Amino acid sequence: MITRNFFLFLSQNKFVKNRAMKWGPKFGTVRQVIAGETIADAVETVKKLNETGLSCTVDHLGEFVYSEEEAIASADVCVKTLEAIAEAKVDCNLSLKLTSLGLDVDRNLCRDNMLRILETAKKHNNFVRIDMEDFSHLDATLDLLHELRKSYDNVGTAIQAYLFRAEKDLRDLKGINLRLIKGAYKESPQVAYQKQEEVDKNYLNIIKIHLLNGSYTAIATHDHNVIAEIQSFTKEHNIPKEQFEFQMLYGFRTELQKEIADDGYKMRIYVPFGEDWYGYFMRRLAERPQNIRFAVQGLFSK
Repeated sequence: MITRNFFLFLSQNKFVKNRAMKWGPKFGTVRQVIAGETIADAVETVKKLNETGLSCTVDHLGEFVYSEEEAIASADVCVKTLEAIAEAKVDCNLSLKLTSLGLDVDRNLCRDNMLRILETAKKHNNFVRIDMEDFSHLDATLDLLHELRKSYDNVGTAIQAYLFRAEKDLRDLKGINLRLIKGAYKESPQVAYQKQEEVDKNYLNIIKIHLLNGSYTAIATHDHNVIAEIQSFTKEHNIPKEQFEFQMLYGFRTELQKEIADDGYKMRIYVPFGEDWYGYFMRRLAERPQNIRFAVQGLFSK
């Protein structure tokens, strides 16, 4: 059986990545979950999703940034993306990873890049989501978030339910717009739950805590059981639909996305774009067996 760990290993294997990148965008399955390689591709995809009642957030894919030049170039793309979103007048936020902005190169460089991005977002009344990465970047990400929020309230992050410390971090971030996810990286038993049922239980726990303390909550899941439970929970506790949204990945469970939106809930689609698609794609395959079947079907449908 192809395992989650196998795809997580592949997501960080540079040799396999280099080989895959030669045929990647031509591989039908990749094109079903990646909006394209350019900002224009992303904006066009967002327009089509907006027309069906879906909100969006776009993410310029990029990992393994090791130089100041690469980090600044990535920040430039983020700024240009926000400008393009404003010009097109689409319903869309921006998501990003701090490592793509130089977190592993120089913290001050990363902070300065984020300040430039947030100032652009503020100018256009938009919101920026800092995606959470692996555990080794967690403290640095939260420290920088707290610093940024001293000047900007249009920035939030994500909390991963598979980490033991997720509830504590969530409570420390009360009042902040958070994206709540189960988690997509391979983490050690010292810091993370290893059993899926434990992750699922903690996921529902942190969602309910954040909702009950009045904070805006982005519930990122493809699990219809979780969605149904949260819909019942919010009705039971009179939590308004304006306080939360559901989120799904572009290309996955499209019928359910539309169904949720048609029921009057905000449904936001996470739309990745860019040439550096490999790590993202492999982590999606690792997350759920259904995703692996989806990829194999795409391969043999060509």
